[in-house]
Amino acid sequence: MTLPYGYVVTLDRHTRVLDGGRALLGGHPTRLLRLTPRARRLLAARTLRVRGRAGAVLAGRLLDTGIAHPVVTALPPVPDTVDGGAPVCSYVIPVRDRPEQLDRLLTSIRAATDDPVIVVDDASHHPDRVAAVAARHGARVIPLADNLGPAGARNAGLRAVSTPYVACVDSDIVLAPDTVPTLLRHFADPGVVMSVPRITGLPGAGSDRWLGRYENARSSLDLGGHPAAVRPGTPVSWVPSACMVLRTEVLADAGGFDATMRVGEDVDLCWRLIAAGGRIRYEPSVRAAHEHRVDLADWFRRKAVYGTGAHPLARRHPANIAPAVLAPWSAALLVALLAQRRWSLPVAGGVAAVATARNAARLKGIERPWWHAARLTGLGAVSSFTQGAALLTRHWWPLTVVGCMASRRLRRATAVAAVTDIALESLDRRSAPTRLDPVRYAAARRLDDLAYGSGVWLSALKGRSTAALRPRIARTRRKEKRV
Repeated sequence: MTLPYGYVVTLDRHTRVLDGGRALLGGHPTRLLRLTPRARRLLAARTLRVRGRAGAVLAGRLLDTGIAHPVVTALPPVPDTVDGGAPVCSYVIPVRDRPEQLDRLLTSIRAATDDPVIVVDDASHHPDRVAAVAARHGARVIPLADNLGPAGARNAGLRAVSTPYVACVDSDIVLAPDTVPTLLRHFADPGVVMSVPRITGLPGAGSDRWLGRYENARSSLDLGGHPAAVRPGTPVSWVPSACMVLRTEVLADAGGFDATMRVGEDVDLCWRLIAAGGRIRYEPSVRAAHEHRVDLADWFRRKAVYGTGAHPLARRHPANIAPAVLAPWSAALLVALLAQRRWSLPVAGGVAAVATARNAARLKGIERPWWHAARLTGLGAVSSFTQGAALLTRHWWPLTVVGCMASRRLRRATAVAAVTDIALESLDRRSAPTRLDPVRYAAARRLDDLAYGSGVWLSALKGRSTAALRPRIARTRRKEKRV
């Protein structure tokens, strides 16, 4: 599908412009794009505005590879109404009790729009309270006799939607006035089927306590401050259903959410839409505030519940669910370092040298190929280390505990992993506003890993499968294309 005239994209912050604009290096997986003279003329600095067929093709290629992202402020706004004055977007809100949270959300929606709002009461214990709040804000209520869970409740609401777009929003969210209008701009790209905002913490009771501050820095729902194309195997491989805007027709054609899944239904939907050829945009310039759990027991249980979605997702999407994805050379590097033998450092250095030489061969013809190759190898080594640390402290922690009882080397490796990942996270901008000391941050991080890993193991045992626990060795070639 062709991008419209006037569509604007800008290069990702990690994309390198090489040889005076003759090549681009970036994306996921990393690839080298050699640009023809005509393509080079279309790029103004790091920005491309579609002014013709060639520009549309190049911009689409850059979007598909993750080398560039749309400039959302330069995209045209979606009109408030379609032909005949009908609204363009509806809101679907699944809720079970929680009338105070629902009132807060509906107040934020009505502050920005009069679009149709459908509240799906998922068998509340006190449905009259939910109905009263909805009536006060002019929202339609669809009551369910049986509790279907969030996925089933959303599907019930979607069947009543007649607008081209639908915003699915959880009841514990508060929307800013510009959130949904900005997300709708992404649908100027006819290939976009879903767009989502950044999910941040909602200030409130307990949000300034240590667990609340940890969640504000490292919530499972917060995917960071940089725009991204959502695709498996990339830094943003899925998006949460706390707030998402979708094309109604595409969602209906996909069968909606999988109502058999009580957790992970959002991940499943993302991967199904992507497999069908749709684009999903993560837009962190707008936010949806989420009421994070701050009670320790409740928070721990919820993290474990997230983990239990691993096995159902592994059955539906076996290629996407691996807890770590390593290239052969990075897996060998990681194994050599974990062995902690006299030969470990020389072997690891040799593996890195070979990987650098292979990268340099693929970058032949550009300026300073060895420098760029060494940088790629270094980034790959850091990625393999962080994934290995996550295996030890998060996904495989029961095996790690048993192994540490017998192996001093494993105890040393686990200690290094536990300390190093906290140090690396402290460099992440999301961790900056926590005002949480390293000790309590580290304690919350390890509890997070313990809870999630427990859920993964429970789901694996229940499903009698280790698919969600097995890392994947992927031969990820850094592709070179001429555009």
